[in-house]
Amino acid sequence: MFRCFSLPRLRAWAGPRASAQGFARTWACAWALVLALASLLLALTSGPAHALPAELAARIAAGDSDSRLAALAEAVQRRDASLQPFLKALLADEVKLAGGRAYLVQGDTVRDASSGAAVAALPEGAEDVVNNNRMRREFEAALAAMKLFSADRRERAAAIVELKDGTDEAKLPLIEAAEAQEKDPELRTQIALLKAGVLVSASDRGKRLAAAALLTGSPQPATRALLLERLAPGAETDPEVRAALQAALATVEQRLAWGDRAGVLFSGISLGSILLLVALGLAITYGLMGVINMAHGELMMIGAYATYVVQNLFRTHWPGAFDAYLVAAIPVSFLAAALVGAAMERSVIRWLYGRPLETLLATWGISLILMQSVRSLFGAQNVAVENPSWLSGGLAVLPNLTLPYNRLAILVFAALVLAGMALLIARTRLGLFVRGVTQNRQMAACVGVPTARVDTLAFALGSGIAGLAGCALSQVGNVGPDLGQGYIVDAFMVVVLGGVGQLAGTVYAALGLGVIGKLLEGWQGAVLAKIIVLVMIVAFIQKRPQGLFALKGRNVEA
Repeated sequence: MFRCFSLPRLRAWAGPRASAQGFARTWACAWALVLALASLLLALTSGPAHALPAELAARIAAGDSDSRLAALAEAVQRRDASLQPFLKALLADEVKLAGGRAYLVQGDTVRDASSGAAVAALPEGAEDVVNNNRMRREFEAALAAMKLFSADRRERAAAIVELKDGTDEAKLPLIEAAEAQEKDPELRTQIALLKAGVLVSASDRGKRLAAAALLTGSPQPATRALLLERLAPGAETDPEVRAALQAALATVEQRLAWGDRAGVLFSGISLGSILLLVALGLAITYGLMGVINMAHGELMMIGAYATYVVQNLFRTHWPGAFDAYLVAAIPVSFLAAALVGAAMERSVIRWLYGRPLETLLATWGISLILMQSVRSLFGAQNVAVENPSWLSGGLAVLPNLTLPYNRLAILVFAALVLAGMALLIARTRLGLFVRGVTQNRQMAACVGVPTARVDTLAFALGSGIAGLAGCALSQVGNVGPDLGQGYIVDAFMVVVLGGVGQLAGTVYAALGLGVIGKLLEGWQGAVLAKIIVLVMIVAFIQKRPQGLFALKGRNVEA
């Protein structure tokens, strides 16, 4: 490293007449220069991280709240290295005062709050430090402000979030220092908005005007709340500042409106995907087989309770694999609902084909039996189905728009179920038999199709898809005996509006009703939105009884 100071090079620099004493002096000067540079570099990189003065620590711990807060602001601006452990000890009630000095008492260990040095024993007459709620809030805010200088980006981001609701003008120098040294562009922007939030209530009129200009570029919902607070009667009396704040509020609300619109659209699509899952099974049992199955909602309920049972089994026997319980619950919920549907078809519905009113009454009675059976087994109260960790949280698209992972998963799941059902009906032997029996039962029987078995399999398939819908619904709400009652009417509306027996119509009707319903909810409320949607469907069916997509070709009646 110091090869440049080797003896031959020093001789070359000094010339041929240089003496050995001159070489030694040159070598010593070089080493002194290196040590001086190292000391300067250490001083520059160490920053203001020095011990907390004993007098300042005592002022933070004793006195009235205002004087303690003034001392805290002074200590925060100094950025003393020992301030953080001292504040944590104050919050934990581990600080005592004796002889005008503060001591940290943690178990049997006593340390001086200023230097951190161990003390043999706590002086006699030591008193506890009492902190009210105001002081505790200020201590927490000061700790968050100190984290703005952390080397960990996540800590700095968390500190910004903590300071949004708990900072004041006293911490402005610290925020400005953090903004000056922040290298991350995103965090630097957030710190600038944090500074603007402090300046907007400053005593200086020029600072408030500058804050209004800064807040104009903020896309955060908290900015709107801050501006509304400053625009409240009596909060801001200067006309020019008030006009600047109103202009900033208009700009912020215009930006946030796009997130609100996108949120309504996503909510509508999410509701449409749930309606699609619910209606897909009904599209087979009612659309293809002509059975008005009023127990379809209870088949969904069975799928949801099957998911609940699988969750409890994983929690009891395989807690380490709990996050995988939903993968196992999907086939279980399908099989449970399919078996119940097959039993319904073989015991009751097989005798009622071609008699829709009788199927309606019979399946309604079955639905009551299923609900009471569930109440007897699991109780009348709702049960909670927990989301696995990979479905918890959401994807932040905009500052005021977060897409929950469980809703996104239902969208993907509905698309996969729709694709699988379309392939099964159009490309498999069972699908061919179902379509043949639906169009002409006698001719299908004449060519060797086992119509009774096909009826059972088709009804079980529709029931199993209802069970999958129940499994999906368990991830967005509680599971109870009345789960299916809230969706059965909407499912029939989707099937009728889309066109009986038409999968494409079911998709369009489900997504359309979901989006229109959410748009109307934001305008007229949930109850009136439901009524308006129903009136629209009735008016549409009067003009087009076959629905959005009518069956093509000739239908041979039995």
